Formats: sequence, structure tokens, C-alpha cells
Amino acid sequence: MDAAEELDIVIVGAGICGLATALALHRKGIKSVVLERSERLRASGAAIGILTNGWRALDQLGVGSRLRQTAVLQQGTRDIWLESNKQEVRPTSKGEARGVKRSDLIDILAQDLPRGTIRLGCHILFVELDPLTNFPILQFRNGRTLKAKILIGCDGENSAVAEFLRLKPKKVFPARVMRGLTYYPSPHGFAPEFVKTHGKDVVFGRAPISENLVYLVLLLPGYPKDSEIFNDPELLKKMALEKTNSFPKEIIEMIKNCDITSLSLKELWYRPAWEILLGTFRKGTVTVAGDAMHVMGPFLAQGGSVALEDAVVLARCLAQKIHARTFSERNHELIRKNVGQAMDLYVKERRMRLVGLSAQTYLTGLLLSSTSTIRKLLLLALITVLFPDPIHHTQYDCGHL
Repeated sequence: MDAAEELDIVIVGAGICGLATALALHRKGIKSVVLERSERLRASGAAIGILTNGWRALDQLGVGSRLRQTAVLQQGTRDIWLESNKQEVRPTSKGEARGVKRSDLIDILAQDLPRGTIRLGCHILFVELDPLTNFPILQFRNGRTLKAKILIGCDGENSAVAEFLRLKPKKVFPARVMRGLTYYPSPHGFAPEFVKTHGKDVVFGRAPISENLVYLVLLLPGYPKDSEIFNDPELLKKMALEKTNSFPKEIIEMIKNCDITSLSLKELWYRPAWEILLGTFRKGTVTVAGDAMHVMGPFLAQGGSVALEDAVVLARCLAQKIHARTFSERNHELIRKNVGQAMDLYVKERRMRLVGLSAQTYLTGLLLSSTSTIRKLLLLALITVLFPDPIHHTQYDCGHL
């Protein structure tokens, strides 16, 4: 049997959080390796909204200015209720909000990493601790193993690293979300704002990314997980058209003309706020970030931005306790001690930020997906009491890298 490979810092998952964490460590002069399950970098979800707090993190990573070149600045949010013919406009008075293609964000993060940082086709089955060193060992599907001194799980809602930490399984939100992109050969002419159109039991959202590209989102009642619609874009488009047949013509045309390869339907998962408050997010030299730590619905458009915050905070905390020569000293006890302290600082700094965001996201999702007027009024009252400034979460500053 081949000897297990040994690496210093391993990041599992080459999504937004994993690549951002590797880049943040790289900016601090610390080398890491990112393991991705797929055979190529993936950008599922078509696009992503990045709010003020996310742009602050991207600027710390050194990639914000390049991404802004392809992302329209949103000037506000507009809600339209079809049944009552009511509209509500909320200008973006604090900071910036932009929609970004996920593939653009993934590509820019990857481009700034040193060659060899990302390894594709690495399917991890489970994680265990080495009985001699107490460092993590990763077991791959192909039978190989890898030893790491530091392990960071950025492997999403189905995280093998979260399972190792014995975090409770994520919960399913009672709704589904369809996402996609529509390209316009000529400028579409839409105002630079996020528009949500509320029907009887669905909500359609659109956000311009550029003058020729629009991101579309459809919030739907739940579908069985084994439904064919999850894997058939043609069925998905047909369903979306049926659900929006009473919506304005421009929405119907947007769905008809969307890039069918960009369409996806996804279950919505969340980790309850109390589990984040009480959860153990560090064991030895292992921790998690991004969706593996705090998966939440898209209702505040904060999932990606908060994952970028995680990357900056985690890299900063680790850099306070370790440096490029740390691992050459071969003092396992000292490494475990220093890394443990750094990860504890990271978890402490992130915990209450994530508790508040998770609670607000969950309540907002219930409000958007509810069809009961009484329930909507109760949820709205609760949100108003708990979160009197509904966009305060966008003003968070994760600090300097």
C-alpha cells in the first residue's frame, strides 16, 4: 500500500469559500492545497448577489476592482405585488450591491492562486484523526489517503468535514429555488435594481448583471427531491412558464429566452441559528467555513458574501499564530496548540455574526414563501422587532486581511 501523502494546509472544496480561503492565505504568505471533488471548477447557481460586506472582503483579497468591471451597480430594490397592484421601492442608500456571474468570481479567485494549488477529482469519503499525531487523515474514494496538519472544510452543505465535526445535518427549507441567466443581443434596458414580483404562490426576481445579461430567480413551493424536473432543464423551463403565466410579458419572455444550460432547481437548506450558537466548529486542527458551517437560504443574498468574510477572518486568525516556517519545525504539539487557538479566535469572531444572519434569513424566507396573510403579518412584525434596520447586515466589515 502506498504511503499517505502529507500536506500542511488542506482546504476541501474549490467553490467560492474554498478558493477565497486559499487566496487569503496566499496573500498572507501561507501555502495551501485545495481539493475539489469534480473534474473541473464548477459554478452552479448561475450568478450571485454580492453586497457591501462582500465587496469589502473581495477588496481585501485583491480582486474586487476586476469583478466590478463586469457587474452593474444596483441602485435599489423594487417589490411588486400582482394581486394588489402595489409597489414598494427601497433605494440602496448604504454601500454597494452587484450581481456577479458565479463563473466570473470562481475564475478570478482561481487565477490569482499559485499553480498547483487546486487539485481536481479528489472525492473524499471521510475524515479521521491520526492516532499518533492527532492530525486529520482524509480517505479518498480511490483508496488513497492524505495527511494534513490543518484541514478546512469549505465543501458545502454536504460537507464531509462537517460530518467529522459531528455538526447536525442541515435542514430543508419548505421551498425550492430556480436560477438562470438570460442573454440579450441588444441592451435590455432594465433599471439597475433588483425587482421581486410576487404572485399567488411564487416570487420571481430579476437583477441585471450587465447591459446584456440578467440573472433570474424563481422561488417555488416544494417539489419532491426525486422529481424529474431537477435534472431536466426543458421541464424546468416549462414549469416556470406555467407558474408565471399571469406575470408581465417581459418576465415570460425572459424565461422563454433564458440560457437553458444555466437553469437549475435546488432544494434550500439551512442551519438553524441555535445550532450555530451552540455548534462545535473546531476539533483539533480542523474547522469549517462557508456553507459547510452556516448554509442559509438566498433570501438576504448573503450566502456568498458571508463565505468571503469567513475566508478573510480565518486567514487573518491563522496568520497571527502560524507562518511559512511553522510546519518545518516539526513540533506537532506546538502546531496543534497555535492552530487550535487561531481557529477558536475565528469561530468566536464569526459565531454571533452568523447567528443573527441565519435568524434573519430564515424569517425572511418564511415571509416570502408564506401564502397565509395572517402568518405574513406575524412574521413581518417579528422581523421588525428583531431586525429594525433590515439592511444593517450589509454594513458589516470583516476587517483587514
